[in-house]
Amino acid sequence: MPVTLQRVDQAIWEADAQVRSDLTRIYADAPTERLPAPPEQFVDDHLVAERFFFCARFNDRLLGALAVSPDDQAWWLSHLCVRETTRRRGVGSRLLALTGEAAHADGRRLRVLSSQLPMADQVLLTRMGYRLTQAGDYFEMDLSPKGAG
Repeated sequence: MPVTLQRVDQAIWEADAQVRSDLTRIYADAPTERLPAPPEQFVDDHLVAERFFFCARFNDRLLGALAVSPDDQAWWLSHLCVRETTRRRGVGSRLLALTGEAAHADGRRLRVLSSQLPMADQVLLTRMGYRLTQAGDYFEMDLSPKGAG
């Protein structure tokens, strides 16, 4: 499945009805206990806070999404979700890999808070190369070039 990466920010959310529909549907498929608000409100609140989403695009539709909260050194990732009809086809793994490539190009690390992270998500992150910090508070992917600084 040739999945590509699309960044969705506030401007794209407001301008593109298909993006609004797809992103809302992605999070409507998430277990309700995993979202802090109803899907459309969750997306809107995240974007209003000057954050963004990386989305997995296939055939002009968004199939998966990952909430991103940037800081000076890293992109903090949360709320990875894939449409229920396309789960177990590698979309989530591909989305994480493409996000890693984008972070590397931007000189950022990827981090995921470990608190209340389901075991299945911890296994996926570990398989993708993320490592739990010594303090155990978050998983991190160091994308810096080998041998740098």
